[in-house]
Amino acid sequence: MTNKPDRVDSEGEDESLRSLLEEAAIEAEYATGEREESAEAARSHIFVRLARMTFGFIVLIIGIIAIPLPGPGWLIVAAGLAILAKDVAWAERLLRYIRKRVPGVPEDGKIPPSTMVTMAVITLAAVAVSLWWTLGRG
Repeated sequence: MTNKPDRVDSEGEDESLRSLLEEAAIEAEYATGEREESAEAARSHIFVRLARMTFGFIVLIIGIIAIPLPGPGWLIVAAGLAILAKDVAWAERLLRYIRKRVPGVPEDGKIPPSTMVTMAVITLAAVAVSLWWTLGRG
């Protein structure tokens, strides 16, 4: 006679896995989320958090792929880390480290509005010149 392992009730296993994942998500929400006051508030933000994390990872991967290509690969990586930093502690620490290494960014990491406007104007001017050069000379 062979010893067969007892059959595990998949519904009970799914339920315990679900409760374990939910508990971990709530703990993560308390640690890095919007600092919710209750478990109900944290539970309501889990799907938003998962969607934001998925989007952040997609942007981060696109940025890593774009690093060797011409274009703003490092800027895309920083944008992905900024999205992930709202929910993931390691991304927040890495983004803080990167901000300290970039000259001209204040210690708190917030870029002044005047700098943002300057970057936007320069970007728009570069796009306009590029479009004129490509389409308008012909």
